[in-house]
Amino acid sequence: MVIIHVMGGLGNQLYQYALYEKYKFLGKEAKLDLYAYMAAEGEDREWRALELAWLDALQYEVCTTEERNLFLDSSMRWADRVRRKFTGRRDRTVREHADYMPEIFSMDNVYLYGFWGCERYYTEIIPLLQEKIRFPESADTRNQETVEAMRCENAVSIHIRRKDYLTVADGKRYMGICTDQYYASAMKYIAEHVDHPVFYIFSDDPVYARAHYDQKNMHIVDWNTGRESLHDMELMSHCRHNICANSTFSIWGARLNRYPDKIMIRPLHHDNYETCDVETVHRNWPGWILVDAEGKIR
Repeated sequence: MVIIHVMGGLGNQLYQYALYEKYKFLGKEAKLDLYAYMAAEGEDREWRALELAWLDALQYEVCTTEERNLFLDSSMRWADRVRRKFTGRRDRTVREHADYMPEIFSMDNVYLYGFWGCERYYTEIIPLLQEKIRFPESADTRNQETVEAMRCENAVSIHIRRKDYLTVADGKRYMGICTDQYYASAMKYIAEHVDHPVFYIFSDDPVYARAHYDQKNMHIVDWNTGRESLHDMELMSHCRHNICANSTFSIWGARLNRYPDKIMIRPLHHDNYETCDVETVHRNWPGWILVDAEGKIR
């Protein structure tokens, strides 16, 4: 059995769920560990909610506390504590240390800790994921009205993530990736390959979006907030083409897009600590158009 640690927001949780589905596809036993979200009152708790539970009847198996303690050797029983003092911890954790680690699929009885975001893991099960990942019905009629409008247009999503990426904590890692040149080049690429595109702008900073994207063929989607934010991902998936931020949220919006001729554009590097060369990123992200921070198609 393989246990997969679940962490982060909806985009990252979907990656960990997708890895679970990949193991099931390969005929292997896998379970998700939701401890970071289900910890007892007073214990350390993941600051985000378990957003997988907000999706429409998503099915997955969850490990028990006993299974988690076994794989992490974290039992607090007296005998186990004494043994660890003398022989050390028998931790079966395998941590993500590269963009693509195919060796994890030949492992058994391990606890996987990471985000597992590489497209290459999931290429063969994308249709399965598109079928299983479903969104709840929205109470806001604007969402259905927008879906209907998108069906009659060459709708293109643009995701602009700013607020948490501009904080001291996240700025060092993410700031400077999705530049103005990135978005200008991505939109130019779309205009050269798509007739009469209509852009739908999704951003956590709608004031910024309105100030920079106010042309007639542009719409700002600013009504899905809080728990309803997942409907932004749903709307992205209904667009014919997608321009993503360096964010797992919009990456999933594009991945769940079922149009067979879709154009998916993402930043060359997801964050400032990535060291993959262009050839490797292309190999690990088949089907994607890569644009660097200077606006060059790579």
